[in-house]
Amino acid sequence: MYFNQERSLAFGVNAHNKENIREFLNFLQARAGELLKTGHSGETIILMLVGIPNVGKSALANALHQVGRISALEKGKSKHATVSPQPGETKNISSLKIASHLNIYVLDTPGILPPEIFGDELCSKLALIGAIRDCIVGKNDLAHYFLAVLNLSQEYKKWLKFSAMENVRSSIYQEEELSESSHMDKRQYATDHTQDFIVNDVRRTLFEAVSTFSGDLENDKYLEQLIEVESRMLRNAFRITQSGADGHTKFAIKLLDLCRTGRLGHYVLDDIPRIS
Repeated sequence: MYFNQERSLAFGVNAHNKENIREFLNFLQARAGELLKTGHSGETIILMLVGIPNVGKSALANALHQVGRISALEKGKSKHATVSPQPGETKNISSLKIASHLNIYVLDTPGILPPEIFGDELCSKLALIGAIRDCIVGKNDLAHYFLAVLNLSQEYKKWLKFSAMENVRSSIYQEEELSESSHMDKRQYATDHTQDFIVNDVRRTLFEAVSTFSGDLENDKYLEQLIEVESRMLRNAFRITQSGADGHTKFAIKLLDLCRTGRLGHYVLDDIPRIS
């Protein structure tokens, strides 16, 4: 509704869903056909993907190119844009054909940002989604920012079912009964934070920390207190044995990884403006 009021076309698209890409391609072809009806000369349409770094422009260009070639039954070697989890991978403009009869090309472009970014919160948001490098904000500060976002959301309430899962830890205690070689293998497994039982333990820890906290989270002082408590508790959930700065950095890396892979929920960092 907001985009309609702004007279902006909006289309939700997932570059990893071929059916969704096919629908988006049909949408683009229909819009391109409308251009011809309004007097657009020529039989070639060029589209440009523009946006901040690391939001999936190259992945979208590749998906459109792949699906478009299949739909057009085109043969030959396909092109592809380089993708990376790190911002700034795309350094040049590349052209990929996504449709024939009418010919449509998409230009994949490097991410763009304002020359200067003002405000710690804006930098934190950009770093959290991977648009700028973590080192600009600092991994520890970025992990604390994510915890603040999580604490002020309702996402943690979905993890109520994990609060009684004591069997998550029991699998760790059973390691002591294994042989030395098997023990080492299990220890490596137990410290892999992407394993389901550790992710669930992290969810349980966060649920219990937030739900039992009595302070007013709208007050920055209390919010910081909760984040400090969570940081200590999560080191145990992640099975981090290091203390001090090294342990805290390791905790931050693991937490941010789970955040960015969606294992700890999905969050909207900027709400769409309300229509007055």
